[in-house]
Amino acid sequence: MALVLNEEQQMLKESAQGFLAEFAPLAELRAQRDAGSETGYADSLWGQMVDMGWAAILVPEAYGGLEFGHVGMGQIVEQTGRTLTASPLFATAVLGVTAIKGAGTEEQKTELLGAIAGGEITTALAVDENAHHAPAQISMTAVKQGQGYSLNGAKRFVVDGGTADKLIVAARTSGEAGDIKGISLFVVDATAAGIEVERVAATDGRNYANISFNQVEVAEAALLGEEGQGFKALSATLDAGNIYLSAEMLGMAQESFERTLQYLKERKQFGVLIGSFQALQHRAADWWSQIELCKSVVLKALQAMDESHKRVPALASIAKAKLAEVAELSTNEAIQMHGGIGMTDEYDIGFFIKRARPAQTLFGDNSYHTDRFAQLSGY
Repeated sequence: MALVLNEEQQMLKESAQGFLAEFAPLAELRAQRDAGSETGYADSLWGQMVDMGWAAILVPEAYGGLEFGHVGMGQIVEQTGRTLTASPLFATAVLGVTAIKGAGTEEQKTELLGAIAGGEITTALAVDENAHHAPAQISMTAVKQGQGYSLNGAKRFVVDGGTADKLIVAARTSGEAGDIKGISLFVVDATAAGIEVERVAATDGRNYANISFNQVEVAEAALLGEEGQGFKALSATLDAGNIYLSAEMLGMAQESFERTLQYLKERKQFGVLIGSFQALQHRAADWWSQIELCKSVVLKALQAMDESHKRVPALASIAKAKLAEVAELSTNEAIQMHGGIGMTDEYDIGFFIKRARPAQTLFGDNSYHTDRFAQLSGY
Protein backbone atom coordinates (compact mmCIF):
# COMPACT_ATOMS: atom_id res chain seq x y z
CA MET A 1 0.00 0.00 0.00
CA ALA A 2 1.29 3.47 -0.88
CA LEU A 3 2.49 5.51 2.10
CA VAL A 4 0.03 8.36 1.50
CA LEU A 5 -3.24 9.42 3.08
CA ASN A 6 -6.48 9.18 1.13
CA GLU A 7 -8.80 12.16 0.86
CA GLU A 8 -10.96 11.22 3.85
CA GLN A 9 -7.96 10.62 6.10
CA GLN A 10 -6.45 13.95 5.10
CA MET A 11 -9.74 15.70 5.86
CA LEU A 12 -9.85 14.06 9.29
CA LYS A 13 -6.29 15.21 9.96
CA GLU A 14 -7.13 18.78 9.04
CA SER A 15 -10.32 18.67 11.10
CA ALA A 16 -8.37 17.45 14.14
CA GLN A 17 -5.77 20.16 13.61
CA GLY A 18 -8.43 22.86 13.59
CA PHE A 19 -10.32 21.46 16.58
CA LEU A 20 -7.22 21.13 18.77
CA ALA A 21 -5.93 24.56 17.79
CA GLU A 22 -9.22 26.06 19.00
CA PHE A 23 -10.09 23.96 22.05
CA ALA A 24 -6.80 22.46 23.26
CA PRO A 25 -3.84 24.65 22.27
CA LEU A 26 -0.58 24.70 24.21
CA ALA A 27 -1.91 27.69 26.13
CA GLU A 28 -4.62 25.42 27.56
CA LEU A 29 -1.96 22.97 28.77
CA ARG A 30 -0.22 25.82 30.58
CA ALA A 31 -3.50 26.97 32.09
CA GLN A 32 -4.35 23.48 33.33
CA ARG A 33 -0.89 23.12 34.88
CA ASP A 34 -1.09 26.48 36.62
CA ALA A 35 -4.54 25.60 37.96
CA GLY A 36 -3.21 22.37 39.47
CA SER A 37 -5.37 20.11 37.29
CA GLU A 38 -4.94 16.40 38.04
CA THR A 39 -5.96 15.37 34.52
CA GLY A 40 -4.24 18.03 32.43
CA TYR A 41 -7.36 18.87 30.40
CA ALA A 42 -10.62 20.77 30.79
CA ASP A 43 -13.67 18.82 31.96
CA SER A 44 -15.54 19.65 28.76
CA LEU A 45 -12.82 18.49 26.35
CA TRP A 46 -13.59 14.76 26.30
CA GLY A 47 -17.29 15.46 25.68
CA GLN A 48 -16.33 17.62 22.71
CA MET A 49 -14.08 14.86 21.34
CA VAL A 50 -16.91 12.36 21.69
CA ASP A 51 -19.21 14.74 19.80
CA MET A 52 -16.57 14.88 17.05
CA GLY A 53 -16.85 11.09 16.81
CA TRP A 54 -13.29 10.42 17.94
CA ALA A 55 -14.24 7.90 20.63
CA ALA A 56 -16.03 5.81 18.00
CA ILE A 57 -13.39 5.76 15.26
CA LEU A 58 -11.97 2.31 16.09
CA VAL A 59 -15.29 0.82 17.23
CA PRO A 60 -16.93 -1.48 14.64
CA GLU A 61 -20.22 -0.26 13.16
CA ALA A 62 -21.98 -3.32 14.59
CA TYR A 63 -21.38 -1.92 18.08
CA GLY A 64 -22.29 1.68 17.36
CA GLY A 65 -18.95 2.92 16.06
CA LEU A 66 -17.59 4.52 12.91
CA GLU A 67 -14.95 1.87 12.07
CA PHE A 68 -12.81 4.45 10.30
CA GLY A 69 -9.55 2.63 10.90
CA HIS A 70 -6.17 3.06 12.51
CA VAL A 71 -4.69 5.33 9.86
CA GLY A 72 -7.52 7.79 10.50
CA MET A 73 -7.18 7.63 14.28
CA GLY A 74 -3.42 7.96 13.91
CA GLN A 75 -3.84 11.36 12.26
CA ILE A 76 -5.80 12.60 15.27
CA VAL A 77 -3.26 11.28 17.76
CA GLU A 78 -0.42 12.83 15.75
CA GLN A 79 -2.13 16.21 16.04
CA THR A 80 -2.53 15.78 19.82
CA GLY A 81 1.25 15.40 19.88
CA ARG A 82 1.60 18.80 18.23
CA THR A 83 -0.57 20.48 20.87
CA LEU A 84 0.46 18.15 23.75
CA THR A 85 -3.22 17.55 24.43
CA ALA A 86 -4.14 15.27 27.31
CA SER A 87 -7.47 13.40 27.19
CA PRO A 88 -8.95 9.90 27.65
CA LEU A 89 -8.51 9.32 23.89
CA PHE A 90 -5.44 7.08 24.20
CA ALA A 91 -6.42 5.02 27.24
CA THR A 92 -10.08 4.63 26.25
CA ALA A 93 -10.57 4.95 22.48
CA VAL A 94 -7.32 3.17 21.61
CA LEU A 95 -6.24 0.80 24.42
CA GLY A 96 -9.70 0.07 25.80
CA VAL A 97 -11.30 -0.49 22.41
CA THR A 98 -8.43 -2.67 21.17
CA ALA A 99 -8.46 -4.91 24.25
CA ILE A 100 -12.23 -5.36 24.22
CA LYS A 101 -12.35 -6.00 20.46
CA GLY A 102 -9.55 -8.53 20.75
CA ALA A 103 -10.73 -10.52 23.74
CA GLY A 104 -14.32 -9.67 24.60
CA THR A 105 -17.41 -11.79 24.11
CA GLU A 106 -20.24 -10.52 21.91
CA GLU A 107 -22.09 -9.44 25.02
CA GLN A 108 -19.07 -7.55 26.35
CA LYS A 109 -18.41 -5.89 23.01
CA THR A 110 -22.03 -4.79 22.69
CA GLU A 111 -22.10 -3.35 26.19
CA LEU A 112 -18.64 -1.83 26.49
CA LEU A 113 -17.78 -0.71 22.96
CA GLY A 114 -21.13 0.99 22.54
CA ALA A 115 -20.63 2.80 25.85
CA ILE A 116 -17.15 3.95 24.83
CA ALA A 117 -18.36 5.17 21.44
CA GLY A 118 -21.11 7.14 23.15
CA GLY A 119 -18.78 8.68 25.71
CA GLU A 120 -20.55 6.94 28.58
CA ILE A 121 -17.47 5.25 30.07
CA THR A 122 -13.70 5.62 30.06
CA THR A 123 -11.14 2.88 30.59
CA ALA A 124 -7.56 2.38 31.77
CA LEU A 125 -5.20 -0.52 31.02
CA ALA A 126 -3.42 -1.83 34.14
CA VAL A 127 -0.43 -3.98 33.15
CA ASP A 128 2.98 -3.24 34.62
CA GLU A 129 3.91 -3.96 38.21
CA ASN A 130 7.54 -2.82 38.24
CA ALA A 131 9.51 0.22 37.13
CA HIS A 132 10.32 -1.28 33.72
CA HIS A 133 7.83 -2.52 31.15
CA ALA A 134 7.55 -6.32 31.29
CA PRO A 135 4.09 -7.59 30.29
CA ALA A 136 4.92 -11.25 31.00
CA GLN A 137 6.24 -10.47 34.49
CA ILE A 138 2.81 -10.39 36.07
CA SER A 139 2.51 -11.52 39.69
CA MET A 140 -0.91 -10.09 40.50
CA THR A 141 -3.29 -13.00 41.11
CA ALA A 142 -6.89 -13.72 40.22
CA VAL A 143 -8.11 -16.68 42.26
CA LYS A 144 -11.35 -18.44 41.33
CA GLN A 145 -13.86 -18.21 44.16
CA GLY A 146 -17.41 -19.45 43.71
CA GLN A 147 -19.01 -17.61 40.80
CA GLY A 148 -16.19 -15.12 40.41
CA TYR A 149 -12.58 -14.18 41.15
CA SER A 150 -10.62 -12.44 43.89
CA LEU A 151 -7.94 -10.03 42.63
CA ASN A 152 -4.84 -9.27 44.70
CA GLY A 153 -1.77 -7.29 43.70
CA ALA A 154 -0.69 -3.88 42.46
CA LYS A 155 -0.17 -2.05 39.18
CA ARG A 156 2.12 0.90 38.50
CA PHE A 157 1.95 3.95 36.27
CA VAL A 158 -1.55 3.27 34.93
CA VAL A 159 -2.53 5.87 32.32
CA ASP A 160 -5.82 7.52 33.37
CA GLY A 161 -5.88 5.17 36.34
CA GLY A 162 -7.25 7.84 38.62
CA THR A 163 -10.22 8.87 36.49
CA ALA A 164 -11.30 5.82 34.47
CA ASP A 165 -14.68 4.21 35.04
CA LYS A 166 -13.44 0.72 34.10
CA LEU A 167 -10.03 -0.86 34.64
CA ILE A 168 -8.82 -3.52 32.21
CA VAL A 169 -6.54 -5.53 34.47
CA ALA A 170 -3.98 -8.19 33.55
CA ALA A 171 -3.75 -10.77 36.33
CA ARG A 172 -2.39 -14.28 36.70
CA THR A 173 -4.86 -17.16 37.03
CA SER A 174 -2.11 -19.79 36.79
CA GLY A 175 1.65 -20.17 36.31
CA GLU A 176 4.39 -17.89 37.57
CA ALA A 177 5.78 -14.47 36.68
CA GLY A 178 7.46 -14.73 33.30
CA ASP A 179 5.00 -17.25 31.86
CA ILE A 180 2.84 -15.94 29.02
CA LYS A 181 0.32 -18.69 29.71
CA GLY A 182 -1.94 -18.18 32.67
CA ILE A 183 -2.48 -14.43 32.16
CA SER A 184 -6.11 -13.34 32.11
CA LEU A 185 -7.78 -9.99 31.48
CA PHE A 186 -10.57 -8.60 33.64
CA VAL A 187 -12.86 -5.58 33.34
CA VAL A 188 -13.19 -4.13 36.83
CA ASP A 189 -15.26 -1.22 38.08
CA ALA A 190 -12.86 1.43 39.33
CA THR A 191 -15.06 1.97 42.39
CA ALA A 192 -15.04 -1.70 43.48
CA ALA A 193 -14.33 -2.40 47.13
CA GLY A 194 -10.66 -3.12 47.82
CA ILE A 195 -9.23 -0.81 45.13
CA GLU A 196 -6.86 1.91 46.30
CA VAL A 197 -5.64 4.56 43.87
CA GLU A 198 -2.58 6.75 44.37
CA ARG A 199 -1.99 9.52 41.87
CA VAL A 200 1.51 9.66 40.37
CA ALA A 201 2.93 13.05 39.45
CA ALA A 202 4.88 13.09 36.17
CA THR A 203 6.68 15.77 34.19
CA ASP A 204 3.89 16.03 31.62
CA GLY A 205 1.23 16.79 34.24
CA ARG A 206 -1.05 13.98 33.09
CA ASN A 207 -3.16 11.48 34.99
CA TYR A 208 -1.18 8.41 36.07
CA ALA A 209 -1.81 6.19 39.06
CA ASN A 210 -0.49 3.32 41.13
CA ILE A 211 -3.38 1.01 41.92
CA SER A 212 -3.61 -1.63 44.66
CA PHE A 213 -6.10 -4.49 44.58
CA ASN A 214 -6.86 -6.00 47.97
CA GLN A 215 -9.27 -8.94 47.72
CA VAL A 216 -11.27 -7.24 45.00
CA GLU A 217 -14.23 -9.49 44.21
CA VAL A 218 -15.41 -9.60 40.58
CA ALA A 219 -18.03 -11.74 38.87
CA GLU A 220 -17.12 -14.37 36.30
CA ALA A 221 -18.60 -12.08 33.65
CA ALA A 222 -15.73 -9.65 34.33
CA LEU A 223 -13.31 -12.08 32.66
CA LEU A 224 -12.38 -10.66 29.25
CA GLY A 225 -11.88 -13.62 26.93
CA GLU A 226 -10.77 -17.07 28.03
CA GLU A 227 -9.14 -17.72 31.37
CA GLY A 228 -5.37 -17.96 31.08
CA GLN A 229 -5.34 -16.95 27.41
CA GLY A 230 -5.17 -13.17 27.75
CA PHE A 231 -1.58 -12.57 26.71
CA LYS A 232 -2.34 -12.57 22.98
CA ALA A 233 -4.97 -9.84 23.32
CA LEU A 234 -2.76 -7.98 25.79
CA SER A 235 0.18 -8.05 23.35
CA ALA A 236 -2.00 -6.78 20.50
CA THR A 237 -3.27 -3.97 22.73
CA LEU A 238 0.27 -3.00 23.71
CA ASP A 239 1.33 -3.06 20.04
CA ALA A 240 -1.48 -0.66 19.24
CA GLY A 241 -0.52 1.48 22.21
CA ASN A 242 3.09 1.71 21.08
CA ILE A 243 2.14 2.58 17.51
CA TYR A 244 -0.13 5.37 18.73
CA LEU A 245 2.51 6.64 21.14
CA SER A 246 4.80 6.73 18.10
CA ALA A 247 2.21 8.77 16.20
CA GLU A 248 1.96 11.19 19.11
CA MET A 249 5.75 11.51 19.31
CA LEU A 250 5.82 12.17 15.57
CA GLY A 251 3.54 15.13 16.18
CA MET A 252 5.81 16.35 18.97
CA ALA A 253 8.90 16.01 16.77
CA GLN A 254 7.31 17.92 13.89
CA GLU A 255 6.03 20.72 16.08
CA SER A 256 9.35 21.03 17.91
CA PHE A 257 11.17 21.23 14.59
CA GLU A 258 8.84 23.81 13.05
CA ARG A 259 8.92 26.05 16.13
CA THR A 260 12.69 25.84 16.27
CA LEU A 261 13.07 26.49 12.54
CA GLN A 262 10.99 29.63 12.92
CA TYR A 263 13.17 30.71 15.84
CA LEU A 264 16.32 30.22 13.75
CA LYS A 265 14.83 32.56 11.14
CA GLU A 266 14.10 35.28 13.73
CA ARG A 267 16.86 35.20 16.36
CA LYS A 268 19.93 37.31 15.71
CA GLN A 269 23.37 36.92 17.24
CA PHE A 270 26.43 39.01 16.36
CA GLY A 271 24.11 40.98 14.10
CA VAL A 272 23.08 38.04 11.89
CA LEU A 273 20.32 35.46 11.95
CA ILE A 274 21.45 32.31 13.72
CA GLY A 275 19.78 30.31 10.96
CA SER A 276 22.62 31.40 8.71
CA PHE A 277 25.18 29.50 10.82
CA GLN A 278 26.28 26.44 8.87
CA ALA A 279 26.62 24.23 11.95
CA LEU A 280 22.98 24.84 12.89
CA GLN A 281 21.89 24.32 9.28
CA HIS A 282 23.57 20.89 9.21
CA ARG A 283 21.92 19.88 12.48
CA ALA A 284 18.53 21.09 11.28
CA ALA A 285 18.89 19.20 7.99
CA ASP A 286 19.69 15.95 9.78
CA TRP A 287 16.81 16.54 12.19
CA TRP A 288 14.39 17.11 9.27
CA SER A 289 15.51 13.93 7.50
CA GLN A 290 14.99 11.87 10.65
CA ILE A 291 11.42 13.17 10.97
CA GLU A 292 10.66 12.39 7.32
CA LEU A 293 11.75 8.79 7.91
CA CYS A 294 9.54 8.62 10.98
CA LYS A 295 6.49 9.69 8.98
CA SER A 296 6.83 6.58 6.80
CA VAL A 297 7.52 4.29 9.77
CA VAL A 298 4.40 5.39 11.65
CA LEU A 299 2.10 5.33 8.62
CA LYS A 300 3.29 1.84 7.66
CA ALA A 301 2.58 0.56 11.17
CA LEU A 302 -0.91 2.10 11.17
CA GLN A 303 -1.66 0.59 7.76
CA ALA A 304 -0.46 -2.81 8.97
CA MET A 305 -2.96 -2.71 11.84
CA ASP A 306 -5.77 -1.88 9.43
CA GLU A 307 -4.72 -4.86 7.29
CA SER A 308 -4.28 -7.16 10.35
CA HIS A 309 -0.82 -7.91 8.94
CA LYS A 310 1.27 -10.58 10.64
CA ARG A 311 4.18 -8.13 11.00
CA VAL A 312 2.28 -5.71 13.24
CA PRO A 313 4.31 -6.69 16.36
CA ALA A 314 7.61 -6.12 14.55
CA LEU A 315 6.42 -2.85 13.01
CA ALA A 316 5.15 -1.68 16.41
CA SER A 317 8.60 -2.19 17.91
CA ILE A 318 10.32 -0.55 14.92
CA ALA A 319 8.05 2.47 15.23
CA LYS A 320 8.42 2.81 19.01
CA ALA A 321 12.19 2.35 18.96
CA LYS A 322 12.69 4.86 16.15
CA LEU A 323 10.24 7.46 17.41
CA ALA A 324 11.58 7.26 20.95
CA GLU A 325 15.01 8.01 19.51
CA VAL A 326 13.81 10.87 17.32
CA ALA A 327 11.56 12.35 20.01
CA GLU A 328 14.62 12.57 22.25
CA LEU A 329 16.67 14.10 19.43
CA SER A 330 13.92 16.58 18.60
CA THR A 331 13.27 17.82 22.11
CA ASN A 332 16.98 18.08 22.91
CA GLU A 333 17.76 19.95 19.70
CA ALA A 334 14.78 22.26 20.19
CA ILE A 335 15.97 23.37 23.61
CA GLN A 336 19.63 23.63 22.58
CA MET A 337 18.90 25.69 19.47
CA HIS A 338 16.71 28.02 21.50
CA GLY A 339 19.68 28.55 23.79
CA GLY A 340 19.23 29.50 27.43
CA ILE A 341 15.70 30.74 26.91
CA GLY A 342 14.68 27.23 25.86
CA MET A 343 15.08 26.13 29.47
CA THR A 344 12.79 28.81 30.84
CA ASP A 345 9.06 28.58 31.45
CA GLU A 346 8.55 31.69 29.37
CA TYR A 347 8.87 29.65 26.16
CA ASP A 348 6.54 26.75 25.32
CA ILE A 349 9.32 24.66 23.77
CA GLY A 350 10.19 23.15 27.15
CA PHE A 351 6.79 21.47 27.41
CA PHE A 352 7.69 19.09 24.59
CA ILE A 353 10.56 17.43 26.42
CA LYS A 354 8.38 17.04 29.51
CA ARG A 355 5.81 15.06 27.54
CA ALA A 356 8.29 13.21 25.33
CA ARG A 357 10.14 11.46 28.14
CA PRO A 358 7.10 9.65 29.64
CA ALA A 359 5.86 8.79 26.13
CA GLN A 360 9.28 7.32 25.24
CA THR A 361 9.28 4.94 28.20
CA LEU A 362 5.60 3.97 28.45
CA PHE A 363 5.13 0.34 27.30
CA GLY A 364 8.85 -0.02 26.60
CA ASP A 365 11.62 2.38 25.61
CA ASN A 366 14.05 2.34 22.67
CA SER A 367 16.24 -0.39 24.19
CA TYR A 368 13.27 -2.60 25.04
CA HIS A 369 11.83 -2.45 21.53
CA THR A 370 15.18 -2.80 19.78
CA ASP A 371 15.67 -6.03 21.72
CA ARG A 372 12.08 -7.14 21.08
CA PHE A 373 12.45 -6.56 17.34
CA ALA A 374 15.63 -8.64 17.34
CA GLN A 375 13.84 -11.48 19.11
CA LEU A 376 10.90 -11.31 16.74
CA SER A 377 13.37 -11.49 13.86
CA GLY A 378 14.95 -14.66 15.21
CA TYR A 379 18.08 -13.22 16.81
